[in-house]
Amino acid sequence: MSEDNKVAAELRSQFGKGFARRLRAAGQVPAVLYGHGTDPVHLALPGHQMALLIRRANAVLELSVDGAQHLALVKDVQKDPVRQVIEHIDLLVVKKGEKLQVDVPVVVVGEPFSGTIANLDATSIALEVEATHIPENIEVDVEGLEDGTHITAADLKLPRGAALAADPETLVVAISVPAATLAAEDEIAESDAETAAEQSGEAAE
Repeated sequence: MSEDNKVAAELRSQFGKGFARRLRAAGQVPAVLYGHGTDPVHLALPGHQMALLIRRANAVLELSVDGAQHLALVKDVQKDPVRQVIEHIDLLVVKKGEKLQVDVPVVVVGEPFSGTIANLDATSIALEVEATHIPENIEVDVEGLEDGTHITAADLKLPRGAALAADPETLVVAISVPAATLAAEDEIAESDAETAAEQSGEAAE
């Protein structure tokens, strides 16, 4: 696990919107740590560091809290819908070796056959993985794939130790010809047919 994932957290005993605002103004983010049958622990986390860490889905942190060490999965992030400021973070206690079900982002790589596009139907896929080995994303290679090709969850290449938790028949990527291209081809075909008909009529005269 990266050194960047080590986070020094502070215990907090004050609550309420007013205190949360003061906390954020001081560059910290309110959070709660829970799970494994433990009582919820209310924390203050470094705001800038957390803003960087949550860019990655399913970030796992090494928390240092009052001298104790905890592994925690970023379970939920609440943001201000307008300013996109982090308002609160929910953290789930995890253990090394523990298996979790998480939604991992899907990323398309490569270029499909000329004239086609890759439509991403599932932006993420549910996997069962070890808490400390959650992949950043799952890549789907569409290089050279032709119109009509469908890639389902069962076709995905998963990292070692990961198991599919989603329905294997879930459509992930579909290769197709853009509707605009099809419409243009239809127009050309109609125009050619009309021209052929006109020429045929002129020849008959």
